[in-house]
Amino acid sequence: MKLSQTVHASPPKPLLLYDGECNFCKYWAARWQSATAGTVDFLALQDEGVARQFPELEREALEKKLHLVEPDGSVWSGAEAVFRALAHDGHDRRLLEWYQNFPVFAGASEGVYRIVARNRSWLSRLLFLWAGRRTEVLTHQLVRWGFLRGLGLIYMAAFLSLWVQIRGLAGSNGILPVGLRMEALGRQAAEAHLGWTRFHLVPTFCWLNTSDTFLVAQCAAGALLSALLVLNLAPAVCLALLWALYLSLTTIGGEFLSFQWDNLLLETGLLAVFFAPLQWRPGLARAPPPSFPVLWLMRWLLFRLMFASGCVKLLSGDATWRDLTALKFHYETQPLPTWIGWYASQLPVRAQQACTALMFVIELVVPFLVFGPRRVRQVACLLFIALQALIFLTGNYCFFNLLTIVLCLVLLDDAVLRRLMPKPWRRTAELAPSQAKPDAAGANPGRRAKARWPWFVLAPLALVTVVLSLMQFLAMFGARDIWPRPLGALYSWGAPFRSCNQYGLFAVMTTTRMEIIIEGSNDATNWMVYEFKYKPGEVNRRPGFVEPHQPRLDWQMWFAALGDYRQNPWLVNFCVRLLQGSPDVLRLLKRNPFADAPPRYVRAQFYEYHFTDWPMRRRTGAWWRRELKGVYLPPLSLKP
Repeated sequence: MKLSQTVHASPPKPLLLYDGECNFCKYWAARWQSATAGTVDFLALQDEGVARQFPELEREALEKKLHLVEPDGSVWSGAEAVFRALAHDGHDRRLLEWYQNFPVFAGASEGVYRIVARNRSWLSRLLFLWAGRRTEVLTHQLVRWGFLRGLGLIYMAAFLSLWVQIRGLAGSNGILPVGLRMEALGRQAAEAHLGWTRFHLVPTFCWLNTSDTFLVAQCAAGALLSALLVLNLAPAVCLALLWALYLSLTTIGGEFLSFQWDNLLLETGLLAVFFAPLQWRPGLARAPPPSFPVLWLMRWLLFRLMFASGCVKLLSGDATWRDLTALKFHYETQPLPTWIGWYASQLPVRAQQACTALMFVIELVVPFLVFGPRRVRQVACLLFIALQALIFLTGNYCFFNLLTIVLCLVLLDDAVLRRLMPKPWRRTAELAPSQAKPDAAGANPGRRAKARWPWFVLAPLALVTVVLSLMQFLAMFGARDIWPRPLGALYSWGAPFRSCNQYGLFAVMTTTRMEIIIEGSNDATNWMVYEFKYKPGEVNRRPGFVEPHQPRLDWQMWFAALGDYRQNPWLVNFCVRLLQGSPDVLRLLKRNPFADAPPRYVRAQFYEYHFTDWPMRRRTGAWWRRELKGVYLPPLSLKP
């Protein structure tokens, strides 16, 4: 509020007077001084110059409220003094505008200010316990810079991995030809008179072209745009195109591109579009601060990912999770174990149970620290990364663990990253400004503010994301179809974009590892094995590391082993391609025993696999032992 008196000895620039004997006041004065970056001076009222320069101001009034003295001699106090001081940096004017235009907000602000002012002593103790004593304004330009570079590398890994497989998976001579699927969808769209609506229901560029060349071109374009993102060229544009290309490929990929990390990359990638600055070549010193609503949505996504992963394990009712014995089976039965996973499987049962309990703590308790102050967020970040590192070492989950680790960066701030960076890089990192202030050349901070997404774009994004994700949380806990019809329609409308998802791997632990071994023969008597590149086959072959590449056929073979061939028609198509000798499909395999001509017959045998133990490993050198359980797919042959 404005005081009736004015001062005669007005300061050359705005001056905020605060109680220098109050720890609470000193903390916030230091933070606001950092936020305003020299546009406002700060002075403790105990300074001997205050009484001499401003005799008009009573000491008792100064001790009760903050006072802002403007260069024109006007004096403001209370909440409005704070809002006016922050508005002087040319960026944070919204609070002052709300105060001036909305009487309810103004009255509530002054009321809260009076309550805080009367309870400064115990509030200061609570504040330091919760947030620590660091007073600089937290910035996230360096966090955003690292996050976008990391996301660019993950996009590159995803597109390059798919590039070498797409013809065999979805090409004209692949396992699930996209041309046949799009032809069928085109007939359905024509019969239903869908027109352009078909691009929403099935969002893919393959409506335009289904050739093998076009599929490869999409992968190549994604790899190129990823490189541009890493090089920090037009990040918002690159991210939007990357999201559209990856959505296009996952939409037509069928079973081979329906994994949770594909959805996680799409959701993270879409949010990243609005996290990036709207500049062609942003730099740490030139880019505006990242949007806080989108930063919060990133943290919300990380919370959902981790918390849901723990919830689904308990909600499934699986006994191995509830008695903490799941890891006893997990290392052996996961889709693509590593050799470190073999050693982890040898740990005693008690150690496995302790690790499972710790995992539940990280997935069910630690996610709530995401919404805490910087100290507890750092603890959450460290524990999340440790869990992902252990998963990375013991199993191949393509880019999933790396993407989660990159997502954990949003829990940190620039000050933490600077301490973690090598010393030669720290000087460059110091260029990240705390706010959009005028630079040495006098650049207008308002121009930098225009490089951010406007609130009328971010507000609907935040609202829709939160509503859809809360609906998914309710569905996870069994509350389905309870929301109003408009929300149901919104959920259905957004579903094809796969950018607001439900997460949670291994809700039910697989306790027996069944493997499908594909064999071919020319006489139906002597059978030879098709060897896959990465999945278990030959018992003496050491499990290896393949991440961030994902061999999608190898992965899908693990899922096929959970059912039978009638539930997996794609596997029958795969065997037909082997009978035809499709070069694109054969390139997905490590060894083709029929190099001269395809076999006359193909079948699939069912084996039960187990890790060997220490004595057997020393005796035989084998990593696996297996037992034939029967026929998975009876012999197939092509009609003459």
